[in-house]
Amino acid sequence: MLTRSIFGDSLFDDWMGFPFRAFDDMDRHLYGKHANRVMKTDVRDTGSEYEVAIDLPGFKKEQVQIQLDNGYLTVTTAKSTEDEKTKHHRIIRQERYSGEMQRSFYVGEALTAEEVKAKFEDGVLTLTFPKKDAPQIPEHKTILIEG
Repeated sequence: MLTRSIFGDSLFDDWMGFPFRAFDDMDRHLYGKHANRVMKTDVRDTGSEYEVAIDLPGFKKEQVQIQLDNGYLTVTTAKSTEDEKTKHHRIIRQERYSGEMQRSFYVGEALTAEEVKAKFEDGVLTLTFPKKDAPQIPEHKTILIEG
């Protein structure tokens, strides 16, 4: 604690003139002040289907919910870093995320929940679903009146 009171929280930030904080804040510059809660996602087009891979490190399969409603595929996760062991202790510094995150993707109203396949492995949620064409809107043809 003595070094913290003398040097503050940024003892190594300016060490030898190297800007360590520039790399720490990279996600914050890209995603805003809630960067630690963004579900980093890759979407791939495999030809006949889409594959969505979402990074959810530290989450368990039981903490992830997936819903399909009105053409929106929604992934929701929630966790708490507080357990019985830490409940009675004073936290000095907490950087691990605790709370709820949610992300939605518009996949079209033609997709059904049975067509979505989900796999959770090594902290990565992979969703696979077939490509569906949007229903065709009937084309109205105008008949010209002669004369």
